[in-house]
This record gives sequence, structure tokens and C-alpha cells, in this order.
Amino acid sequence: MNIETHIHEHWFALKVFYNKVFEIEDILKKDKLETYIPCEETLVERNGMRKKVRRPVINSLMFFRSTVYRALEVQRQFTNKVILYTRQKGLKRLPLVIPEREMNIFMLVTSSGEQEMEYFWEDNPKFHRGERVRVIDGKFKGAEGIICRIRKNSRLVVTVQGVCAVATSYIPQVFLQRIEQD
Repeated sequence: MNIETHIHEHWFALKVFYNKVFEIEDILKKDKLETYIPCEETLVERNGMRKKVRRPVINSLMFFRSTVYRALEVQRQFTNKVILYTRQKGLKRLPLVIPEREMNIFMLVTSSGEQEMEYFWEDNPKFHRGERVRVIDGKFKGAEGIICRIRKNSRLVVTVQGVCAVATSYIPQVFLQRIEQD
């Protein structure tokens, strides 16, 4: 990693243990770090009262934005509570930097409120077979990803390399524009 990587902020991913994503999120927000947890709102009935509850769609996964140095501090601060996603470089394990564009597309898709989405741990290699496309209209306008057939429907799969993938609900062909490969 070069000096640019150490002084600029990037997105990083955490695997959080013991269903404590919201607690860790609160602490990181108090430390002025931007966080993102892919969530959905569900109706829960307790004691005869209905209440909307925010629920992670991928258990134990959260993202935060910081410098590499601060990301390593977060790992140390929450030892035995989180694991910082890393990548192997030579003999070292370095924090996995998630590109801004990839994270923005992932947040666009996961925050859409769409109901028929599927989430997958890790970046599943079977999702790399389809055509690369951009959505030009509708709820997911601006998103880019791979088109795959899942349960007989063409669906857009957006990945955060090495972390997770999400498959959208059906997107009509007229809303898709093929991206030419270099």
C-alpha cells in the first residue's frame, strides 16, 4: 500500500460477532466514522403492538469509511467482537479496500427497499458468467453488475469483491444497457 492509501479514506468491511452490528455502528458514529449496514424494515408485533424494526439483511456485516490506519485501530478496538476483511499481499494481510464506485452501486441497490432481493456471503464465482450491464431506468438506475439467470429470471448481481453479493429482483431488458468489455 502506498502513502495515498494511508491518508485517504476508503470503505472497509467488518464481520461483527454476537449480533452487535448496531452497537458497533453507534460507537463508530460517535467516533465520526461513516457507516453502512444493508438493512430492511420489517413489522414486528410485541405485546399486541406493531412496530417497524430495522434488520440487517446480511447478518453480521457492516461497512465503514476511514483511513487504513484507522481501520486497523477499529480491528484492535473491537478485538474478539469483529473481524476486519483483509486480503493477502505477499506475506502480509492488509485491510480490504472497497472501491468507492463499487460501494456506491452496492448501497444504491441495497437501500432501494425492493422486496425480492437475495443476499450472498462472499463473492460467489458463479455470478461472474453473465454479461456486464448498466441499469438505465427504474429503481436501480445507475447500478452496474452482471446479469444472471436465477430461478428463470434475469437478475442483476452486484458484488463487493471478496465480501458479498446481492441479486436484485427482475429487471426488464429495456432497462438494461450492455457495457462493452475492454
